[in-house]
Amino acid sequence: MLAILRGLTDNDNPPFINTLPARTRATSDDFKLMPLLKKCFNIKSRDFIRAGEATINVQNILKSMDYDSRLIRRVAICGYEGEMNVVMHGGDGSLCVEVDTDWLILEVSDDGPGIEDIELAMKAGYSTANDDYREMGFGAGMGLPNIKKNSDRLHIESGKGQGTVVRMFFFMPEGGKTP
Repeated sequence: MLAILRGLTDNDNPPFINTLPARTRATSDDFKLMPLLKKCFNIKSRDFIRAGEATINVQNILKSMDYDSRLIRRVAICGYEGEMNVVMHGGDGSLCVEVDTDWLILEVSDDGPGIEDIELAMKAGYSTANDDYREMGFGAGMGLPNIKKNSDRLHIESGKGQGTVVRMFFFMPEGGKTP
């Protein structure tokens, strides 16, 4: 092979002699299917004027895709609770929805102070809301418990000073619509 390459300049492409293709046959394991839809919306910390807009956008998307109203309601409850947690407690964040034929994932993330004790935060009635938020009607300590109640599966990643990621999973029967 070295003899073949002699006499070639840096601008020449060396011939492909005795080289096998990188892949001779693709299998289904070689490809990861993309979801039907993935969309993210920004959430600004302490922006009570626009609070809830991301959740309304997700609702409208699911309505336009003709999903069952019961599923849309559950997703909206979880989205709104998560979105309000970002507005009140987190730094800036996002709400993302990922839809496939068998499942839907709603993810709310922020770059805020994080949740020190997730187990405690999951208890109904526990709240870190300040007096200003309580005067507005928030801070009853039902955000995360409502999310757990209305999603099929819940996963929270957080820690003090690390921000928070809340993933809510919704599973759908065959065909993508609830019965």
